[in-house]
Amino acid sequence: MVLVEDCDSGSGAVAIYRRRVTGAVLYDQLGCSQSEADCNGVSLASYIHALFGLVLQARARDVLMIGCGGGTLATMLARAGSNVTIVDINPDAFALARRYFSLPHDVACHPADGAAYLAEETRRFDAIVLDAYQGDLIPDHLRTPDFFRLAKPRLAERGAFFANVHLASDDDRMADAVTQSMAEAWSRVRLLDAPGWLNRNAIAMAGDVSGLTPPVLHMWPTEASEQIAFELGTLRFRPE
Repeated sequence: MVLVEDCDSGSGAVAIYRRRVTGAVLYDQLGCSQSEADCNGVSLASYIHALFGLVLQARARDVLMIGCGGGTLATMLARAGSNVTIVDINPDAFALARRYFSLPHDVACHPADGAAYLAEETRRFDAIVLDAYQGDLIPDHLRTPDFFRLAKPRLAERGAFFANVHLASDDDRMADAVTQSMAEAWSRVRLLDAPGWLNRNAIAMAGDVSGLTPPVLHMWPTEASEQIAFELGTLRFRPE
């Protein structure tokens, strides 16, 4: 991959790389891959496709995303007809997402901390997606019971909350900790995971999520589609 841009943003060094042959792009922050997309802005990360499929199942028209990176999920949701709002503490992320990852200009972008934004916002959303990271960790204050209590009133009556949780291995209890915090705010919490895989992404969810099923591939990228479809097929809901 070829480095096409790097910047020292307020949230740490960001580098954008591009594959010479396919045109795929990678968003790297603090040495961790935050987004990867094909030449059309469609994600090459299976967990983004999992979130995309879950939000589609939830029939979410108005979606709030906390965390931007390359904005690939927002790009995909906007193409599917959702009204998307992104909040990220790093304003540089929005410009990079539009420049390299095809983020549409009609996606509303707000430079702010996710918790602070929820505390001030009065709108209600059909879905809220938490995908905010510092390195490979969700910031501490975005995975507390207080944060989820802030988020709950910002959901519509049949709304759903989704959180991307990185797990190093089966011994990593971060997803369990997140769902336990969620359970302080919601009566129904579920966890979609693929036990046995290293460095994987689980999705914790709460709200109107009872009828959701493991997602399949809906928006096919120009490369790696078979691998993404396979990885989606390994996802299962953990017993509640």
